[in-house]
Amino acid sequence: MTPLRWGDPVSAFRDIARAHDRMFWLDGGGSRDWSGRRSILGWLEPDDVSLTYDATSREVWRLAAGERTLVGDDIFTVLGEEVDRDGGDPGISWVGWFGYACRPDLPARKGDATTRDVPDAVWMRSPHQVVFGHDATAPSSGPPLPTTPETDAPAGVSRASYDGWFARVQEQLHLGNTYEVNLTYRESVESDIVPADAYLRLRQLNPAPYAAHLQHQGVSVLSSSPERFATIDRNRWVETKPIKGTTPRGSTAEEDDAHRDALRTDPRYRAENLMIVDLLRNDLSMVCEPGTVTVPVLMDVESYPSVHQLVSTVRGHLRDDVTTVEALRAMFPAGSMTGAPKLRTMQVIADVETTPRGVYSGALGWIGGDGRADLGVVIRTLVAHHGRYTLGTGGGVTVRSDAASEYDESRWKAARLLAVLE
Repeated sequence: MTPLRWGDPVSAFRDIARAHDRMFWLDGGGSRDWSGRRSILGWLEPDDVSLTYDATSREVWRLAAGERTLVGDDIFTVLGEEVDRDGGDPGISWVGWFGYACRPDLPARKGDATTRDVPDAVWMRSPHQVVFGHDATAPSSGPPLPTTPETDAPAGVSRASYDGWFARVQEQLHLGNTYEVNLTYRESVESDIVPADAYLRLRQLNPAPYAAHLQHQGVSVLSSSPERFATIDRNRWVETKPIKGTTPRGSTAEEDDAHRDALRTDPRYRAENLMIVDLLRNDLSMVCEPGTVTVPVLMDVESYPSVHQLVSTVRGHLRDDVTTVEALRAMFPAGSMTGAPKLRTMQVIADVETTPRGVYSGALGWIGGDGRADLGVVIRTLVAHHGRYTLGTGGGVTVRSDAASEYDESRWKAARLLAVLE
C-alpha cells in the first residue's frame, strides 16, 4: 500500500513532470466530501506500459521499453485484457482518459490530420505513486466570486456560427428526433506557458473534484472538472453524478442566492436534469442487478467558486458477469455530454457539430487492478500539444432554450479556462 504523505504536493508535481514524459496528478486539492481528499501523483519508467488509441484508424498501440506495438482495434477490449492480467492487484492502477469517439459502435465525429496528434485515449499502468492527503478544513478555495456573468472571453467561435448550429438542433428537437442535445464547440489558442505551470494556475482559479494533470509523450490534459462519470467500489456498487443545469455565481450574496434558487426551481433546468437521470438509469440497468438501480439524490445544487450546478446521483450494483471496464463502456460517453436519447442524439451531434470533440466530453481517472474505478467527465478542461491549448464548451439545448443565453453561457464557461493562459 502506498504511504500517505501530508502537505502540499506542488513541488513533487513539478519534479515528476520535469523528469517523466508519462506522468499524472489526480488532484484532491479541490475535492468535495463525496470525492475524497487525496492527491495521487504517479509516473512511468521507460519499461512501464501505456496504451494509446486512434479512433479514426481504430488502432490501439502498446508502448513499453521504447517499443510501440499494435495490439488491437478497441481500447475498451485491450484495456480490459490488461487489467485482467493484473490479477486483482490493488497496488496497480491504470490512469488515463477515454475520448468522446472511443466507442466505435456509436456515432461520433472522428479526428482529421489536424487533430490526430492527440490520441483519443491514453491509459498508463503506473506502479510508481506518491499519495498526499489534503486537510479537509482548508481545501483550495480559489479566488473571490467573479462578477456576473463572465462573458469577456475572446470569442473563438462567432455568435452567427453558433446560431446556425442552434437552429439545426431546434429543428431536430421539434421533429421529435431528440429531447435534449448537448451542443458544444471547440476553440484553440497558442501560448508559451508550460502545461505544468498552466495547470497550477488552473487549480488555483477553478479547484474541482476531478482536477487532474495527465501528461503523455508531449500531450497534456489539464482538467478542472466538477462532474463524476462513474465510480465502482470494492463491493461493485457503481455510482454516477450527472450535472445538468449551470448558472454563474453572483457578485453579491443576494444575487448569488437568487441564482442558486433559480437553478433549483427553473423548469428548463429541472427538465434537462431529469432527462439525463432517466438516461443514466437506463445505462446502469444494462449492467446492474435488477432492482438495484436507484436515485438517492435528485437535483441537488452544488456550489463552486465560479458556478452553481444542478447535480443528481444514480447508483446500482453490477451483475456478476460484468467487469469494471465493460460497465464503463456501457455507460460511455456520459449522458450529460450527449443528451437524450443517447444514440439518436449522438447522430444529431455528429451532423451539426463541425469539429471532433477529441478528449473533451470523454472521461478521465483511474481503474484499479482490483476492479475499483473513479473517473470524471472531461469538461472545464484544456488539452495542450506543441504550444496550442484546445478547449471545448457548450451546454444542453431543449425546445425551451434561447440561442443568446446558451451562447453567453458557453462563453463564460470558456472564460474561466482562457484566463489561465493570459
